Amino acid sequence: MSNGTDSVSDQLLAVAGQLGIECQLEIQADEVDSGLLNRLPLTFARTNSILPLQEVDGVVRVAVSSAAGMLQLDELRLLFGKQTEAVLVPAPHLADVINQVYAGVSGTASEVLQELQGDDLSTVATELNNPTDLLDLSDEAPVIRLLNSILSEAVKERVSDVHIEPYERDLLVRFRIDGILYEKLSPPKIIQDALVSRVKIMAGLNIAEKRLPQDGRIRVRVAGRDVDIRVSIIPTYYGERAVLRLLDKKKGILSLSDIGLGEYGVRTLERMLNRTSGIILVTGPTGSGKSTTLYAALNRVNTSEKNIITIEDPIEYQIRGIGQIQVNPKIDLTFAGGLRSILRQDPDIIMVGEIRDAETAEIAIQASLTGHLVLSTLHTNDAATAVTRLVDMGIEPFMIASSLSAVVAQRLVRVICPHCREEYRPVERYAGVVLPEKLYRGRGCDACFGLGTLGRTAIYEIMPVDQELCSMIIRRSHAGEIKEYAVAHGMKTLRDDGIARAAAGITTIEEVLRVTQDDYADVPL
Repeated sequence: MSNGTDSVSDQLLAVAGQLGIECQLEIQADEVDSGLLNRLPLTFARTNSILPLQEVDGVVRVAVSSAAGMLQLDELRLLFGKQTEAVLVPAPHLADVINQVYAGVSGTASEVLQELQGDDLSTVATELNNPTDLLDLSDEAPVIRLLNSILSEAVKERVSDVHIEPYERDLLVRFRIDGILYEKLSPPKIIQDALVSRVKIMAGLNIAEKRLPQDGRIRVRVAGRDVDIRVSIIPTYYGERAVLRLLDKKKGILSLSDIGLGEYGVRTLERMLNRTSGIILVTGPTGSGKSTTLYAALNRVNTSEKNIITIEDPIEYQIRGIGQIQVNPKIDLTFAGGLRSILRQDPDIIMVGEIRDAETAEIAIQASLTGHLVLSTLHTNDAATAVTRLVDMGIEPFMIASSLSAVVAQRLVRVICPHCREEYRPVERYAGVVLPEKLYRGRGCDACFGLGTLGRTAIYEIMPVDQELCSMIIRRSHAGEIKEYAVAHGMKTLRDDGIARAAAGITTIEEVLRVTQDDYADVPL
């Protein structure tokens, strides 16, 4: 790898020497003067692979990636009214920096909204409510610029969901960042239908249908990053409400060691994944990262010797070497129906996106008993409750005991921003909680947009099913007894795992108590 890099560097230096210009292998975004960018269109910079960096002693330094880029220096000289000098930069690196810096200087949603309020809003709303006009609109149309700015800011600020919410007299746009909703802006009520219609157009939905829920998907490119957006629109009393879930393709699929399992968790889960049969369940509420854990597990077992087939709703990542089926209730392709078909495909490993009903649970258990490793998710608060949930669905306890290999419960917690993390000694005490002597928190800084947190990780509760647990399941022991036995035999609970992360400075104690409050009553003493 290093030899290839050195070769490219040598070639670039040779070209720079022939042209008689400076060569710079890497430039930083903070070296670029945003004032210069405001005068140069992004399309020009991308097309010509050229970027003004900064003015030094009356001369504008300009990054180029080839001799062809130098042909545009005369145009920049006229544009800025100053002399220019070229700096040769590797083309892929320059393209990345162009995307990065222009994402930082593009108009924010608030700025676009201020411009929009200067227009005739009734005219804008009327024009954008016409389906024919919407399809013909250019990217300069006001509401299109507003939505584009909202999506660009969402990607920049690590937003997982964008909520467009109509109320009686106003319209609200909220961002979900690291699991918490924040109010972003309040556009004029009059453009509500136009904004939702634009979302529908991008998602390929029926903009004339306003009475029924609709689901769709958008794929956009923001600052050089491919982003998939899952769109859900429902009719409410004050108009249609849209929620856009963003999935950044650049992040890709994480490994088991990257998702926060820890050394013990990785070893335990890998041992279960090496089995040729049985069921591994991942449990937790909606938005707790269950799909990410399943994808990490699939990534671990995905080899050319294994036939792996999944049935999902929706398919979030496409994985080479794995057959993935999208649930489609409109044509009666359900989890249960798809699972029956998968069994005729001679699979080694099956992943079922979610066990929602007794039929799916029964087929999954039968598949595991006939020599298939099955991975799936279930909505329960902790690992032990998964057993009683399956029993409540009507599954016989002896079948659960025969097939269940392990249950993994999880929650997502916000990670303290490493740029502004500080140590403190806790003063408050909580009933039933033993706090470490030292804890950590984030003050808030530019890197984390003043939130004090930057990203999320998961806390886990892993319950392998041993012989004694099988006997307890057959005896129909309740969830409390099962959990008590598992803890006595080494299982670390969600809260225990969370407190250990808080003591290590990864998350805050308040965050741990927040996401585990379903099982405990947290009252400061």
